[in-house]
Amino acid sequence: MFLNILAIIAPVLIIAMIGFGWRRAGQPFHTDMVSALVVTLGTPCLLVSKLLAERPDLTAMGHIALAAVLITAAMALTSGLALKALRLPVRVYLPAMIFPNAGNMGLPLCLFAFGDAGLALAITYFTCNALMQFSIGQGIARGNFNAKVLARDPVAWAVLLAVILLATKTNLPNWAMNTADVLGGIVLPLMMLSLGISLASLKIADLRRSLVVSVIRLAGGFAFAYLVTAALGLEGPERGVVLIQASMPPAVFNYMFALRYYNQPGEVAGVVLVSTVMSFATLPLLLAFVLSVTV
Repeated sequence: MFLNILAIIAPVLIIAMIGFGWRRAGQPFHTDMVSALVVTLGTPCLLVSKLLAERPDLTAMGHIALAAVLITAAMALTSGLALKALRLPVRVYLPAMIFPNAGNMGLPLCLFAFGDAGLALAITYFTCNALMQFSIGQGIARGNFNAKVLARDPVAWAVLLAVILLATKTNLPNWAMNTADVLGGIVLPLMMLSLGISLASLKIADLRRSLVVSVIRLAGGFAFAYLVTAALGLEGPERGVVLIQASMPPAVFNYMFALRYYNQPGEVAGVVLVSTVMSFATLPLLLAFVLSVTV
């Protein structure tokens, strides 16, 4: 069990540490360009190529998507009440508490834990999370909502294309699949490097607040994932993927949105940094539990 857990965690931790060291050494890394490349090109290609290659059952994808929505809603309600009780600004902290790092950390962990089939399911969770984060999460940070954001999101169009192809049992030409597979291959390495790069540049504004919010994020995500997967009757890799994805620390995009909209980015940076460090410390326990309930 220990070696299995180490094999899952080590690649993510090592590549993130390389990114961390790269930034500390002052080496060039254009975060804006890499983020745009991953979000607008790599992720849609990864989504289409993996879903068409593995062809997960649409019912299973629906279960994962429903679980993602239910967990997000439960975290939003609980976190909002907790922030009100703690007298902390909801607009600042709420996005970081409800939108986990289902990309940089969640995708590679699910890949190493459950293989390509697990990655295809994890992409479904990541996609739902990303669509909600880029619409609702960005709206909270900005202070207003704009439904047109989704219409311009290449991930949303990739989801639509993949679902149509899966439902109609249609295959893309080999040249298109090979191209999408190669372009999708850039996503996971760049995501893990970007995680380390981002952590190297973040600072903690208030350690106590960051610790409290981080505990709510990590514990709440796991607790609701456990309840939702049990209620939906999910088993095997489906259950494991949801447990892993929902238990991740806040996505780095929460900090980027806070920075873009002048929404106390220092506070959000502290939550992202503290919760990510806590997550790496608790990952062995999480993965031990996930592997024990999904065999």
